[in-house]
Amino acid sequence: MMTIIIPAQAHEELWQGVDQTRQSNDPDDELDITCKCPQALGEGYSRRVELRQNLVLEIESYQRHDNLIIQGIDRPHPLEFWFMLSGQWMESSLWAVNQTEAGQYGFFGSGTAIKGEDEFSQGRQLLVGVHLEPELLQSFIGNSSGELPKALQHLMREPEQPYHFRSNVMTPMMQYNVQRILHCPYQGIIKRTYLEGKVLELLALLLEQEAEIQMGSRTQKPLKSGTLERIVYARDLLLQQMDNPPSIAELARLVKLNEYALKRGFLQVFGKPLFAYLHDYRLEQARQLLETGEMKVSEVAQKIGFASRNYFAAAFRKKFGINPKEYLMQHKHSF
Repeated sequence: MMTIIIPAQAHEELWQGVDQTRQSNDPDDELDITCKCPQALGEGYSRRVELRQNLVLEIESYQRHDNLIIQGIDRPHPLEFWFMLSGQWMESSLWAVNQTEAGQYGFFGSGTAIKGEDEFSQGRQLLVGVHLEPELLQSFIGNSSGELPKALQHLMREPEQPYHFRSNVMTPMMQYNVQRILHCPYQGIIKRTYLEGKVLELLALLLEQEAEIQMGSRTQKPLKSGTLERIVYARDLLLQQMDNPPSIAELARLVKLNEYALKRGFLQVFGKPLFAYLHDYRLEQARQLLETGEMKVSEVAQKIGFASRNYFAAAFRKKFGINPKEYLMQHKHSF
């Protein structure tokens, strides 16, 4: 096994030299491009999907025959995160040593990448990465002046400051969304909408965890292999039968988990207990049904599984700050 050491500019030129092998991964999307890996670096491909201005999704799948060290230079660094499904990466500079390995994510803030070396290990490498410019993050979560919440301000540093980096274990929901990206069943505009939704959900999960870490919250242990799929299946069953949902005992039996594992796992994956999640989902469905103006309040309550119209009205008012009848009339007048 050899180690290839190459300057960053030469590495970039190698990739520019394979431009003629570029092909559209989706004939209906000219911004979805796949490049074949330069032969000198191994086998595989790099896929780049420009989802919108300042938001790019990348999927890199390589079989590296040798270790690769890229000698970098000081350069501006955008906000970036990637999920390493296989392989290993390490960055070393005078400022810090950062690394990620299979099963982990790397979260990079904006700032400057200090001159150093990026090392990728020999063997299989599969990662899903996202690049976004600071102004896009500001538009998502900043206030009217573009200022981020205090717990997240470290993600955007001045151009002359070294960027923030954190590596951590992927949570079950991160793993789930990464797999949905890799196995996206759509093409064209539907594909782009689907992928952007998954990317933004991943960003939300990362920001939530980053804020918790900054505020000193403890992270939970990852779920055992195979449990995530059962938890997601339980959620799907719950929503499919929201007008007459199964009991926790019945749901646990259907997904082949004990009740404790189901309740604990559901809270970990979705951030809420099962029936609190169902309650919020029902009310959101009710809001959407009322917006159509095609159903009475009593019909909406019955459709989403509320036996009592009064209880439904109280729950709706508590969540949205308005009675369902008033909400319905507002939207009827807008047609």
